[in-house]
Amino acid sequence: MFALLASIVDTIKCSHKRGFISTNMKTLTVIILFTLFACVAQAQRICGSEAYKRQLLQTNPSMQNSFDAVELQIAKATKKFSARDTTLNEVINITVVIHVIYKTAAQNISDAQISSQLTALNNDFANLNADKSKRPGAFTGLAADIKIKFCLAQVDPQGNKTTGIIRKSTTADVFTADDAMKSSLRGGNNPWDNKKYLNIWVCALSGRSLGYATPPGANAAIDGVVIAFDVFGTVGSLRASFNKGRTATHEVGHWMGLKHLWGDTDCGDDGIDDTPRQKTYNFGIPVFPNVTSCSPNANGDMFMNYMDFSDDAAMNMFTNDQKKRMRALFATGNIRNSFLSSFACDSNLAQAGSVPAAATPVAAPVVKINQVKIYPNPVQNNLFVNNKNVSAANPQIIQILNTVGVKVYTGSLTKETSNINLSQLATGIYIVKIGENQSQFTTQFIKL
Repeated sequence: MFALLASIVDTIKCSHKRGFISTNMKTLTVIILFTLFACVAQAQRICGSEAYKRQLLQTNPSMQNSFDAVELQIAKATKKFSARDTTLNEVINITVVIHVIYKTAAQNISDAQISSQLTALNNDFANLNADKSKRPGAFTGLAADIKIKFCLAQVDPQGNKTTGIIRKSTTADVFTADDAMKSSLRGGNNPWDNKKYLNIWVCALSGRSLGYATPPGANAAIDGVVIAFDVFGTVGSLRASFNKGRTATHEVGHWMGLKHLWGDTDCGDDGIDDTPRQKTYNFGIPVFPNVTSCSPNANGDMFMNYMDFSDDAAMNMFTNDQKKRMRALFATGNIRNSFLSSFACDSNLAQAGSVPAAATPVAAPVVKINQVKIYPNPVQNNLFVNNKNVSAANPQIIQILNTVGVKVYTGSLTKETSNINLSQLATGIYIVKIGENQSQFTTQFIKL
């Protein structure tokens, strides 16, 4: 298409120089050019995140201080991980709540469509996407499993069971990047606690924007990701060029601190060492190699990276250094660290009423729920379990699981106070289950 466009422009220039171009020719040329530009515009991915960030700063310039603080945290964490940072192979679990804001039946997307998006997110972030085979050999060695998983919330902020999907009818025809979809008073739905949940709003967006995300450090009342309903997931009525769930992958990348590959400036930089510098964004399905004047070598642009503007069918990878930057947000003291102690993907921790105090680990030496004491919490080596109902004649099973549900300890409690040696466990969050069936007691602790 661009070759055709260039040819037309050259023809016009040539005809003009020779004095042959007529009024009719001019009119026809304008029509052709307008049509071509319209076709290109319809097929092109538009991400509103950078424009949205500029808008935030215009409204509240002091927010730049928060953004700068996050950048400093990321820089420190990528150089040296802190004591409570994740280990290299620890999977970070992100609890997601989907706010479906709809006016029409088509906008009220199905549970199956939402589920397909979660599957796509998990495959993309784990480097398990089926289309990774299309990746050029020159970039294959740079592709990374980010070791971040996404699950729909099973526990709401009040401690009740939930599906993680909130549906809200609205009178708004479309939404813009003014965050109205994030406010119940403005036709949307208020966010859940951004320290525990990734809020994703799915709605009708105006213009050609497919979505946008808040950068790390934005206000809690607006923190999250917004995606147009017809580019969300891999099933349902979706736009043909954006039907593999990659818009959400792209925007969640922004939410985790990634920038566009070209740094949103001509021949710019995204701050990532292993993504090659490129002149500007790509769209459609480019052909490898796509070399420009900014390319550092013959491999050209990494247009298959999720942080470009290529069609969904062309995207298939994050890099190792993008992985380091995203995971740095979860280091101790960093903006997303609270997700390491999130429990909301475990429905066993739901109850009528508030979430148990022990479900959110604190520095208190003793945690008491239903006459069971687990202490200290956090713990270094020896965890004490006190239950007055336990005896040799009335033993209880105790299980300890990691955050992905793998049992790391199973034993039997036979006395009122038991001492469990945890020195062999890696640092992290663990789930304790005592007893069975309806009488089972469940809580969490931090292993230092």
